[in-house]
Amino acid sequence: MNLYQENILDHYQHPRNKRVMKKADIRRREPNPVCGDDIEIFIKLRNGKVAEAQFEGNGCAISMAAASMLTEELIGKTPKVILKMNQKSMVQLLGVDPGTARISCATLALKATQNGLIASLNKTNKRHSKKGK
Repeated sequence: MNLYQENILDHYQHPRNKRVMKKADIRRREPNPVCGDDIEIFIKLRNGKVAEAQFEGNGCAISMAAASMLTEELIGKTPKVILKMNQKSMVQLLGVDPGTARISCATLALKATQNGLIASLNKTNKRHSKKGK
C-alpha cells in the first residue's frame, strides 16, 4: 500500500472534524444519489476567512477521507479561493486520482462547500440590494 492510500485510510478510519457544528455560518448537505454518499458541511467564518470547518455524513472511504482532508484544508481560506477549487484540487489533496467512477465521491464535500458558500453569498447580496432600495 502506498503512502497516499494509507493517508486516505487514516482519514477514513479517523476522520478529522467529523461532528455537527451548532452555530455554523454556512451549512450545506449534498447527497450523491448515484452511490449513496451523503455529506453535510458546516463552516464558521471570521474576518472573511474560514475559522472552522466540520462535516457529518456517510459514504465510501474516498468521500469520507476527502471530506476530512477538505475540512483541514479550508481553514484560513477565503470564499473566493475556495470557489476556485476544482476536481484537480481535490485529486491533489487526496494525492491519488480516484478514477472516473469515483471522482464524484472525491468531490462531494467540495461541492457541498461551494454550494453552501454560493447560497450564503446570494443571501448576503439580496440583503444588501434590498437595503439600497
